[in-house]
Amino acid sequence: MKKNRIIINFLCLLFISLILTSALCAAESQKHNFKPLAGYVPDQETAIKIAVAVWSPIYGKEKIEKEKPYKATLTKGIWYVNGSLPKDWIGGVAEAEIAKDDGRIIRISHGK
Repeated sequence: MKKNRIIINFLCLLFISLILTSALCAAESQKHNFKPLAGYVPDQETAIKIAVAVWSPIYGKEKIEKEKPYKATLTKGIWYVNGSLPKDWIGGVAEAEIAKDDGRIIRISHGK
């Protein structure tokens, strides 16, 4: 009889532990996340700031600064950001494609 009671108590404790562990895991996986209706990259200014932040360590801050003004256009949820060259200069510019919805960098390049 005493042996049965010990087994029942053990099983109850095990069951409670499993329930608590499950509840803690579920709470951990459902962390709060705010997503703006306009997406994480809602406007040209934000798209340009992201592009410059990514271009600078790749191509050099000085080179990217020389490509001002930057231009950003939105097409089908993708921001296309480009640098520019002074009039009559020949060469390529930095390019970036950034997802408006989640800020994901889709493509980075620099023309020749």
